[in-house]
Amino acid sequence: MKSKVLILDDDTMTLDMLENALSASNLDLFLENDADKALSCIKREQPNVAILDMRVPGKSGLEVLKDAKKIDPGLSVIIMTGYSPTQTAIEAMKSGAYDIITKPFDLHNLKRLVQKALESNLLSRKVRFTGNLIQVSDAEHNEDLMIGSSPEMMEIWKMVGRVADSEATVLVTGETGTGKELLARAIYSNSKRRNRPFLAVNCAAIPENLLESELFGHEKGAFTDAHSRRIGKFEQCNGGTIFLDEIGEMSLANQGKLLRVLETQEFERVGGNETIKVDVRIVAATNRSLLSMVKDKAFRLDLFYRLRVITFYLPPLRDRQEDVPLLIDFFLRMYSRKHGKQIKEICAGALEMLKGYYWEGNIRELQNAINSAVVLANGNVLTEDDFPVINNSVQGAKIVEQLSDGKSYEEIFRNVLRPMIDGICRKHNGNVYETVASGLEKALIDLALECSGRNQVSAAKLLGISRNKLRDRIERFGLHGGNVS
Repeated sequence: MKSKVLILDDDTMTLDMLENALSASNLDLFLENDADKALSCIKREQPNVAILDMRVPGKSGLEVLKDAKKIDPGLSVIIMTGYSPTQTAIEAMKSGAYDIITKPFDLHNLKRLVQKALESNLLSRKVRFTGNLIQVSDAEHNEDLMIGSSPEMMEIWKMVGRVADSEATVLVTGETGTGKELLARAIYSNSKRRNRPFLAVNCAAIPENLLESELFGHEKGAFTDAHSRRIGKFEQCNGGTIFLDEIGEMSLANQGKLLRVLETQEFERVGGNETIKVDVRIVAATNRSLLSMVKDKAFRLDLFYRLRVITFYLPPLRDRQEDVPLLIDFFLRMYSRKHGKQIKEICAGALEMLKGYYWEGNIRELQNAINSAVVLANGNVLTEDDFPVINNSVQGAKIVEQLSDGKSYEEIFRNVLRPMIDGICRKHNGNVYETVASGLEKALIDLALECSGRNQVSAAKLLGISRNKLRDRIERFGLHGGNVS
C-alpha cells in the first residue's frame, strides 16, 4: 500500500511545485487549498504525513496542526512558513509538529524530510498507544526578543518547542553577547511555569561571599551585616524558573549547595537550621567550557551532569550572517522610536559592511552599534559614516588583507595618501615630509602603547626600538606614557 501525503497551501504554484517534486516518490498525494477540506481529508484518508502552510484562509497553520493532532495524534506534520519563524517554530514544535521548514525551501531537502517523516509515522503506528491526548494550552505568550531565521537558530527554536513544557534542567552555552538570557526567557515564556516568577542571577556580578546569601537567603545574625532575615532568590522564585548566568564563576562550596537543590529541591538559609523546600526549574548559562573546568577541578562533575540534561549552544553572530539584517531592522526600528528619529533604512554599503564585520561582542555589540548610529545620525538613512569605529576596523582589515595578498606598505600608503596629497601640499608647503612622517610615527607609537596596555617595555619590544627612543618619542609627541615597567 502506498504511503499518503496531504499538502495544504492556498497558493496554486506551490501545490503544483510540491506535487511535481513528490510525484516520483511512489506516494498518494492529496492537495488541498482549504483548511476544513484538509481536516476532512485527514479524517477520511488518514495520511501518514501532512505538509501545512502557516497561512491559509479561515485558519492558521497552527490551528490546523492542533486540530489534525486531535484527529490523528500519530500524524507527522511538517509546517511551511515564510514569516516570523521564531515563535512559529516554538509553537509548532510544542503542538506536535514533526519539523518546520522556511520558504523558499530546497526541494531536495524537502523530499528527504518527507521521507524521514514517513519513517517516523510508520514506526509510531506500530507502537501506537491509546489514551487521551494532553492538549497544549492555547494561552498567548509575550514575544521574546530573540531574532533569527538561520538554520542554526531554526534548530534552536524547534528545540525550545520540544523542551519548554518539560521540567528538565537546561544548560545554555555560547559566547558573551549571544543572547543566553533571552533564550532562557523564551524557554520560560513557553513553559507551564510562564505565569510564575522568573528571576535572573549573574553569578559573576555578585561577590562570592554574598552569592550564597543572594541565592539561598540568610537568618538574622548569620554574619556581621545580617540585621534581619533575608529571603533568597530560590524562595522568591518558588514555582517558577531561575536563570543562573555565568554558572562557571560559582565557587565549589556553592556548587555543592546548588547540587543539593537540583537533587532534592531543598536547602537551608545561611545561618539557619530550617530546611526550605521549593519547586524551581533551573536554567543555567556559561561562556566557558565547563568540561575543561571539571578537568581542572574547578567545577563539580556531578553538578555538570545534573545541569546538562538539555543543552543549547548559541552560535556567535559571525557564524549566522543571515540573521544580521533581521537584527539590524529590529534594533533600527526600536531605537528610532526610542530616540524620536525617522530612520527606517540602512544603505546597501553599510549593510554589507555590518554583515562582514567580526562582531566579537555578538548581538550586544551590534545592538550598541545601531543605538549609537541612530543617536548620532543626521539623515534618515544610516550610512557607513554613521559607524566610524566599525568602518575604520573594516578598512584596517582590508589593508591587512592587501598585505597578505602581497601588496607592500608603500603601495598601501600611496593609495591612502593619493586622494589627499594635493591638500597636504597646499597646507604644509615646504614642510610636507616632516608633517606626514611625524604624524605617522606619533600614531604608530600611540597605537603600540594602546595595544600594550600603556606598558612601555612591552610597547618598545612590539615596535622593535629601545626604551630610551620610545621615551623620547612619548615626550616629543606629548603622549600618555603609562607604565614604565
